[in-house]
This record gives sequence, C-alpha cells and structure tokens, in this order.
Amino acid sequence: MRCAERMEAKVGGFGMNKILLLTSSRADYGIYLPLIKKFKQFPDAALDILAFGTHLSSNHGNTIQQIYEDGFEVKHQIDIGIEGDAPIDVSKCYANTVKLFADFWEFKGGAYRWVLVLGDRFEMAAAVAAGVPFNIPFVHLHAGDTTLGAIDNMYRHWITLASKKYYVSLEQHKSKVRDLVGHEHNCYVMGALALDNLSNLALLTTDEFFEKWQIDLKIPSILITLHPETVAFEKNKTYCAIFQSVLIDLAKKYQLIITMPNMDTNGQLYRISYEMVKAQNPAQVQLIENFGTQSYFTAMRYAGLALGNTSSGIIEAASFKRYHVNIGDRQNGRVAGENVLHVPFNREEILAKVEQFFGKDYSGGNIYFRGGAAELIVKTLFDEE
Repeated sequence: MRCAERMEAKVGGFGMNKILLLTSSRADYGIYLPLIKKFKQFPDAALDILAFGTHLSSNHGNTIQQIYEDGFEVKHQIDIGIEGDAPIDVSKCYANTVKLFADFWEFKGGAYRWVLVLGDRFEMAAAVAAGVPFNIPFVHLHAGDTTLGAIDNMYRHWITLASKKYYVSLEQHKSKVRDLVGHEHNCYVMGALALDNLSNLALLTTDEFFEKWQIDLKIPSILITLHPETVAFEKNKTYCAIFQSVLIDLAKKYQLIITMPNMDTNGQLYRISYEMVKAQNPAQVQLIENFGTQSYFTAMRYAGLALGNTSSGIIEAASFKRYHVNIGDRQNGRVAGENVLHVPFNREEILAKVEQFFGKDYSGGNIYFRGGAAELIVKTLFDEE
C-alpha cells in the first residue's frame, strides 16, 4: 500500500485526522522543516502549527516570519512573555507558559489526534507540563538524547515521560526511553530529522549568499554558535570572558560568523560580548539573529570550521565534511562522531584546535544520518498502539 493510501486508511480508522505541531524557536523549526513539508504531501493529515516562545520575540528576530516566508500557515500563536534571562526570569516564563497552555489545552486540546513536540527547551517542557492533566497525546521527537551540561537534559526527559510515541535519532537512545517509561513500545529510530533537509534543500552559492547577507564566504570563515552553560550557570561570566578573548584573537585571521544564542540563563551576557567583539572588528565579525535552514547550512558548507557548543555541530557538521570544536560541558553525554573535537573553556586549547583543524575536510560519515526520517514519522504516526 502506498504511503498516502496507508495514511488515509489509518486516519479514517481513528475518525480524527488533525495533528498539531509545537514550535518554540528558530532551532526546532529548522529541524521540523522536512516533516512539515512531508505533511503537505498528505493533506488528509491536516497539520496545524502553533508558534510560541522566541518566535514571537522582537529581541530574537521575530522568527515566526520565517514560517510564513516558507509558505506555511501558523494556526495558533501564544505569546509567553519573554523578559530577561536571569534564573528568576526563566522560572517565571516557565510558569506563565504553563498557565497560557493550560487555557489552550482546555479549549483546543481535544481537537488533535497527536501533538508533535521536539527536543528539550524549557518552553516546550512547560507547554507539555500544562497538557498532562488533559491527557494530551504528545509525540516526542529526538527523545533519548543526553546533554549533561544543560538543564535541557531534564526538560527533555520530562517531555518523554509525558508522551505516548517517541522518535529517537540513534538506536542506543531507545534504551533511555525504556529506562524512563518502562518499555520501547511506540519508539522508532529515525536518525536526525534535520538531515532530511539535505536531500531536498538547494544550498545557496557564495554569490547568492553574499547578495542575501552581505557576507563573503570566499573569505576564510568560522561558523560559531555558543550558548550559555545552564547547569553551572554561575560560571558563565568566566566562560564568556575566555570566549571573548578567543574571538578577538581569531578575528585577526578569520571572518567570524556568529549566530546569536537562544533564550537561556545568562544569554544576554554572551550577546553583549559578541556585540563588543563586533564593535572592535566590524569587518571581520558578522552577527546573525536568524539564518534560516538554507543559509545556515550554506554557511556550514563553506566555513572552514564549526565552533561552539550547539547540537548542530555534533549532528549536522559531519554531513558537510566539517570538523566541530565543541567547547565546555553543555553537550556532555551526547553521542558524537569523530569530527567532534571536545575542549574545555581554555583559551589556548580552543585556539590550538582551531588552528589544527581549520580548513580540513572530515572524511568519515555522519552517525546521525539514516535518511527518510520525515517519511518514517508520517508512515508510523497512525500505526495502531
């Protein structure tokens, strides 16, 4: 039976065909993108998008516009009121998100057969927590990962506990799901969903990229994304100072393409630091609030190295034959390929790794690539439970 026919049969059997997808930031939207496109091939699935979090924040680029520009409708919007990045601000934002989503689930939750949630952000965990008393049928994408250096690790596992279906990126992540929920039923290995973008997303040429961003990728460049440490958040002032000194030194030799951090505890500290580095090196430092998937992958393709502590360096860089210098503890515990080079927040060690591996092509494969993750989700979402 073809996938479309199978989908129609399964949906018809349940008597309900509406799916809700929650996206809280530019990061999860870029991962969701191939899945949203795949659902458009199956109109009987009736996918609705709910945007919240930094998508609606002017300080983070109003990235909801990217969803519209990609040709998708946003059915629901929830402004959770992001103010500040101190621990008290994050805690209050979490509480407000729970309150707002409680109202949403009360009136809208029963309309959906499945609710797709992704990852490990506190905003996503709050939205899910609000749905537990309503028995909302959550589907957790990228369950089972481990990042011991980020409080996101706890949020991710809470989301798994509240869900009824699970999609993991690696076979070994199924054991984490089993440890949490007591079984592996409804748990599927999909690989990394974001890598599906590579099969149908045309990257920009260097000339097209320059026309869009006024950034010349023909210049030796480093793609940088570094977020705060959120477990040992009290160390961020020291870490930020070390990283700022690294950037100042690297800017003498390379063009630095820095994507700004998400909303995390002490995120503003790094934003201010990056702006200071930019002010000192206006021609060599490029600050980007939101590249979008196509431009981000293009930058990764042409950069000589990836640097920072983001999951994209671990999951995606290998597909572009790029080494990633992973700094600090944020990604501790995440399974990584041989292209990932782990270093502490130590100026000399970071600079040495950059110098050693800049411009070198990684010759190995990507442990996170399986292909067809979006297809797998669509095919199995309506399997009998």
